[in-house]
Amino acid sequence: MDLDMPEFVDVVGIGADGWEGLAPRARRAVASAEVLFGSSRQLDLVPEPAGRRVAWPSPLLPALPGLLAEHAGRSICVLASGDPMFYGIGATLVRLLGPDRLRVLPHPSSLSLACARMGWPVQETAVVSLVGRPVELLHPAVQPDNRVLVLSADGATPAAVAALLTARGYGASELTVLADLGGEREERISGSAATWDRPGTGALNVVAVRCRAEPSAAHLPRVPGLPDDAFEHDGQLTKRDVRASTLARLAPAPGQLLWDVGAGAGSIAIEWMRGDPANRAIAVEHREDRAARIARNATALGVPGLRVVTGAAPRALAGLETPDAIFVGGGATAPGVLETCWDALAPGGRLVVNAVTMESEVLVADRYGALGGELVRISVDHASPVGGFTGWRPSMRVTQWAVRKPAQDRPPDREGACGQRPTTEEQR
Repeated sequence: MDLDMPEFVDVVGIGADGWEGLAPRARRAVASAEVLFGSSRQLDLVPEPAGRRVAWPSPLLPALPGLLAEHAGRSICVLASGDPMFYGIGATLVRLLGPDRLRVLPHPSSLSLACARMGWPVQETAVVSLVGRPVELLHPAVQPDNRVLVLSADGATPAAVAALLTARGYGASELTVLADLGGEREERISGSAATWDRPGTGALNVVAVRCRAEPSAAHLPRVPGLPDDAFEHDGQLTKRDVRASTLARLAPAPGQLLWDVGAGAGSIAIEWMRGDPANRAIAVEHREDRAARIARNATALGVPGLRVVTGAAPRALAGLETPDAIFVGGGATAPGVLETCWDALAPGGRLVVNAVTMESEVLVADRYGALGGELVRISVDHASPVGGFTGWRPSMRVTQWAVRKPAQDRPPDREGACGQRPTTEEQR
């Protein structure tokens, strides 16, 4: 146990109904605390405890370890909004102290309360938090007839949500703002995105959205293979059919990290991140204009957290976090790129390389011979006009090499997905 940290902390969820809404066990935890932490609003909801009140500073996260250490010898209670483990401080405290040093006493979350008011099944409702985050994170959840609950940053969030939906061709979407849920001043405001005319609402609110697509709205699903015109590009783009094959072999899993090396328009990294809110990616691109374009594409398609590194591989790869998967779409023939990527890849990780030139084909064929895996040639033809008729126009063929790094040192083989037989340890 860290001697500079408290031995035990109570974490009490509290709603807009304040002290009256707390269960007896939660009241006892608050009343008996020698030190009570919380926001000024939360502290005002409870009677004065016998001990000291400490309002959270801003920014909170850098100051939190020091605050806890300062009061390590006292009984501590932390107030949190609703369920402390639902986008709350509970998860942060678990990382700092470990689960065994916390007792979490949750209140109904804003998700539970909002779904109760709307009559929506909780398990069928998507959740997007915009607390301290850009509104563009909403994009992947904007799907036809989807139910989305948006956790607002402040009273201006509903108007920002309405504007984004309208720009996406979802102006017919139904918005319901639920403010001060569970409190005496609970308020409900409804309207459509296109006609929303309220610049602000109560600061403590959530927005329930029923997505309604207009006929002209572009359909941008979360599965791999977005239309090519969904991306701003200069021709350096992994095309739709090849992109779907590439992502299938990269095999995204929640929370994993991808390196997209020679990222071009960033399409692989962006679709990797769109697959799950926990997915992370780093796009490496040596041209500054393309790096700026990747950032614009990431924002427009709902993954503004994509990290873009401007520089040439392999030098630009130095010091980056260990990846779970790597895609090399450009620069595979640069000396040391494939060797650096293979060495950096986590055990059990996946490497996919797309080759379109004879030189890069020779290189991946050599790597395939040394490391095994799967070698596929992809040829896609598109129907196009030929005079007054229709013919097939072939795209440039792509040779795709996919390989999985062994979880333990053992000779490579060509059996199983990406050339490896999964052991018990490798299966997730």
